[in-house]
Amino acid sequence: MNQDNLHAQNAEIDPKNVTFRSWEYSARLRELRRRDWWMWAFSVLVILVLTASVVSLSFPAILADRRSAFGASVLETILGLVGVILIFICYLTYEKVLINRLRTELAERQFHSSLWRNLALVDPLTGLYNRRFAERHLKTEIARARRRGYPLTLVLFDLNDFKQINDRFGHLAGDTVLKGFAERLAEVVREGDLAARLGGDEFMLLLTDCKVAQVPDVLRRLESITVDTRTDHIPVTFSQGAAEYQDGDRPDDLFHSADKLLYRNKQALKETVALPVK
Repeated sequence: MNQDNLHAQNAEIDPKNVTFRSWEYSARLRELRRRDWWMWAFSVLVILVLTASVVSLSFPAILADRRSAFGASVLETILGLVGVILIFICYLTYEKVLINRLRTELAERQFHSSLWRNLALVDPLTGLYNRRFAERHLKTEIARARRRGYPLTLVLFDLNDFKQINDRFGHLAGDTVLKGFAERLAEVVREGDLAARLGGDEFMLLLTDCKVAQVPDVLRRLESITVDTRTDHIPVTFSQGAAEYQDGDRPDDLFHSADKLLYRNKQALKETVALPVK
């Protein structure tokens, strides 16, 4: 499988909404079954009405010639037609039951396949892609950027003082902060970009056709994040490091460059906070 085909498969999952909602899937399947049975019932009703119309139109001829051979033959023909139609309806019902059973089996297989795919590639807490998928996708995009020559930028994020948030507000509040930041991160994702949670309070954005000089415009949309819990309003700040792909870079090189800048920015922030007030 070439890299373009792999990219097309990856793009089938919307990065802004990758959480697999099993209840929605089941509801849509039930709605499909309901509409299918309504169409079948309407079709059978139409066939029965047409049959009744033919029989009613033939009754005058049968009653007029009921003692003649012609009248008897018409009656036998009508009864035979009605019998064939009833047999045909029974056959259609049998085939429909078999088709519905097969459709249900295929839908269940698709359901489990999608479920396992999401368990393998999606972070269950935030609904973003996980590190496994992000690393695989990064390799694909680097190969495409190398062939086509478009810019590619990797941005790494680390939430500031996340341990203190857990210690002060509790781990449930910490999970809420992670989900809140992930939702905002997903909002800035364009089609073709990637948002992922690498683990803990570490996140990443992979921006296709984007130079590192454009990153501040993206970051401005992530400012002033506040996550509301039942009792508190928790401001969320972050440190970031961005690196643009250079010809010959491998995925590890790009990760290392962005992580190095992230660490530098985080240390600079700590030193700024630690400065004594004069």
